[in-house]
Amino acid sequence: MATKPKTPTSQFVCSNCGFTAPKWLGKCPDCGNFNTMQEELVRVVETPKSDARRGVSEMKTRALPLSQIGYEKFDRVKSGITEFDTVLGGGIVRGSLVLLGGDPGIGKSTLLTQVAAYLAQRHKTLYVSAEESCSQVKMRCERLNLNSDNLLLLNETCLEDIENNLGESKFVVIDSVQAIYTETMSSAAGSVGQVRECAARLMRIAKSQNITFFIIGHVTKEGALAGPKVLEHIMDTVLYFEGQQEDNFRLLRAVKNRFGSAQEVGVFEMTDSGINSVSDYANLFLSESRGVAAGSAVTPSESGNRCMNVEIQTLISKTAYGMPRRMSLGVDYNKLVVLIAVLEKRCGIPFFSSDVYINAMGGIKLDEPSVDLAICAALASAANDVPIDRYTAVFGEVGLTGEIRSVTYADKRVNECIKTGFQRVILPAKNMKTCEKYKDKIELVPVQYVGQMIKALNLRSTQN
Repeated sequence: MATKPKTPTSQFVCSNCGFTAPKWLGKCPDCGNFNTMQEELVRVVETPKSDARRGVSEMKTRALPLSQIGYEKFDRVKSGITEFDTVLGGGIVRGSLVLLGGDPGIGKSTLLTQVAAYLAQRHKTLYVSAEESCSQVKMRCERLNLNSDNLLLLNETCLEDIENNLGESKFVVIDSVQAIYTETMSSAAGSVGQVRECAARLMRIAKSQNITFFIIGHVTKEGALAGPKVLEHIMDTVLYFEGQQEDNFRLLRAVKNRFGSAQEVGVFEMTDSGINSVSDYANLFLSESRGVAAGSAVTPSESGNRCMNVEIQTLISKTAYGMPRRMSLGVDYNKLVVLIAVLEKRCGIPFFSSDVYINAMGGIKLDEPSVDLAICAALASAANDVPIDRYTAVFGEVGLTGEIRSVTYADKRVNECIKTGFQRVILPAKNMKTCEKYKDKIELVPVQYVGQMIKALNLRSTQN
């Protein structure tokens, strides 16, 4: 008599990428990390016979034509912090899930405490602290001069107990998702299964009861959000709080937003009284000594609905080893290596015996193609020890042939340079048509190749 195969009661899940396997493995086959496979119990849900036999007429949901789908209006609520509302797309959407990640001590709890205290003035707000006691949260509120009777504090790690304390709360802060657990699973808090199940449970509560959740998430040493990738997929908005702890300025970046732009960046300043929005950020990413030393170039960078001038600084020194070193901060490393090769091949500037260091001012990350030409300008300036005029900005995409390609929002970039007092802009020749309306306000220098840019900046080049 054939025996029915047993249903597995446990599985092993990678804590880094979420890969599942029926048995323990020393190395994850998906991401390649060692000792990341953790055992988790598998919940077996039996399907009732009535569900298996029900007909099509008993289906709860039906597909509808696009023309019959109605528009849904999203109500937005102000958070009391202008830059925070800007990154969210104009305000907080009711019934949404917002995930905030960042390094330890960067100010995640401080930011959401201020937001919760402001919302508590008009709405019932619950702050769930799974890592701190209620007394510690109260001390933070007193330090920030925050006080509201509608702000409820709860020190709890069990998700079921948190759900019982929701009451009439319309806004809930969870600090943090890696510290809470659900009793339906036996694994420890912070494991892949717990994080995934808790996030899915909070999503169902938010959508069914129209409650807005602000969830704080830990990050790994690489800077990515800890836990399974499904955590970010479930969320409506994913924000990263960036910056150096020794610096007073912080950057809030949206990497996912279902209700707004996913490229918005908010600028904040950390003070003794809390986190304040920085509305005048014109000179935040520029140094006062630019134009004096060689190796710096300014480029207008587009982030969401705003444009900011950012200074790129480069340092070149003679290598002391056989292999020259390349290091980048705020700029993609692979992009730096490619642009160095372009300058060596197309412009004859040697870097084979030099260490190259590049940095984007203010801790901002530049990942758009329009910064290519400014990187080349900074590298050529440092290599030839010729400074670039402080009132000159550069932008454009560089191809492997040395050709300067057009970029998006060229007119907006030129307009930002005009507003911040720049006198000359070097831009791709293909973008000249859309920017001719500004030629009476600023000097426009169109270029087609990298060598032309070097000549326009009076930097020495070995090729025409």
